[in-house]
Amino acid sequence: MVAHSTSDRVLLYSDFNCPFCYALHERLHEMGLLESCEWRGVQHAPHLPRPMKPWQGSLGAELKHEVAVVQRLAPGLPINLPSGKPNTLPAIAFAIGLLHKDQLAGMEFVHRIYRAFWCEGQDISDPMVLKQLAGIQSVEDVDGQNQVVAQRWETAWHATGQNGVPLLVSPDGDLLVGCVPVEQVRHFFASL
Repeated sequence: MVAHSTSDRVLLYSDFNCPFCYALHERLHEMGLLESCEWRGVQHAPHLPRPMKPWQGSLGAELKHEVAVVQRLAPGLPINLPSGKPNTLPAIAFAIGLLHKDQLAGMEFVHRIYRAFWCEGQDISDPMVLKQLAGIQSVEDVDGQNQVVAQRWETAWHATGQNGVPLLVSPDGDLLVGCVPVEQVRHFFASL
């Protein structure tokens, strides 16, 4: 069963520590299509640590390979090899709080988080880093409501039957998976 969008906007399931999500986010931003999307942060690897730990051996090689693949898929994308991958739930919950308060400011924060991690290697599981990126001391989270929303997004993402990110879901339930070429993105949005 596919989780349909609750509006005329495309659902964008994405994880901050996925280089393919970062590349698609940048692509949608450049194409002026993010405004047509409802960003939903999900954790494709919820087991990752807080704080971020350096990856070595096979994990380090896997991360290096992912970045190299993204560099081929999105030439010119500013991206650096981070030392590892952090747990992203704190960043997702922080983004939810900002999006709830102000959609535009929330999406600017989402953009800054991707850049802070993939260009600067910052540990986006660190609350101090998140506060600095947001330019505020805290985000209102009445009785853990941001965590509830994050869990709801996670459940809806799993309901699509897809395990990967990034994932676009049209209001009619059509899916576009992965960091696909610009032409495929254009075709997907043109068919809305």
